[in-house]
Amino acid sequence: MITRTRKTKETDITISLDINGTGKSNINSGVGFLDHMLTSFSKHSLIDLDVTCVGDTHIDDHHSVEDIGIVLGSLLNEAIYPVKNMERFGSANIVMDEACVSCDLDLSNRPFLVYELNVAGKVGQFDTELVEEFFRAFVLNACISTHIIELRGKNKHHIIEAAFKSVAVAMRRAMQTNSRVGIPSTKDVL
Repeated sequence: MITRTRKTKETDITISLDINGTGKSNINSGVGFLDHMLTSFSKHSLIDLDVTCVGDTHIDDHHSVEDIGIVLGSLLNEAIYPVKNMERFGSANIVMDEACVSCDLDLSNRPFLVYELNVAGKVGQFDTELVEEFFRAFVLNACISTHIIELRGKNKHHIIEAAFKSVAVAMRRAMQTNSRVGIPSTKDVL
């Protein structure tokens, strides 16, 4: 388990994770919908995850959501690089009722995000535009090339949850141990 703390005038965050876990989580972000998404991410990625955040949610949830993405991404970066004896590539199509979201990712040490979810508005009190902010912060700090594409769906909650689950399962598959691949790059470094 590795831990990182980040304290700013807007947020005070501590996150611990173990990429070789069983999907146990203890999430207290101060943003209920994000707690639900991170719990699901942990469960389906098999990454043990503890998240504590005290943020300026009296303003809105933006700083907490984005900063958690920053810290979680930077911790994953520390845990997976340099990539060795891992599959490197992962993909998953996840269905939640009428929704289906695809994630394809590469533990490339080169960040890139393609984000195509049609979820404008709110889920409860949660501003859905923050989903993209979370994934952008997460991907840029983890240095992962990630494509998250809505294949179909109507219910915003289902689409967003399918997105978090698809990223989780794709991460689990990409981090799968495979000693035969060694360093999975023709450059011999990632």
